[in-house]
Amino acid sequence: MRRDVFQAIADPVRRDIIQLLAERTLTVNSVAEKFDVSRPAISKHLKILQECGLVTIHKQGRERYCQIRPKSLIPAFLWVDQYKKLWEDKLDSFEDYLMQLQTRLPDREAQKPKR
Repeated sequence: MRRDVFQAIADPVRRDIIQLLAERTLTVNSVAEKFDVSRPAISKHLKILQECGLVTIHKQGRERYCQIRPKSLIPAFLWVDQYKKLWEDKLDSFEDYLMQLQTRLPDREAQKPKR
């Protein structure tokens, strides 16, 4: 089965594994200890991440070490980045709306009859 970066990041557990490995290289057992799922389930997630090219696993002695390949995340970053301008425009528009509400609020307070 052909796998890609989008399939890798589609699962929240795999995203969490990516986050862990972004901080440092870990053994398979160290990764598994961080989750409340079985070790075989973590191994399956790591295999998918490896097939997607996001993680390399190399053996050193008895241990298997997992290391992130951050360049493999570039396609996902580029896809999300194309929507950055759209969201910035929407957030700017929302901020303008909030500013308008704030400037109108003192006018309304002044118009209220005092008791």
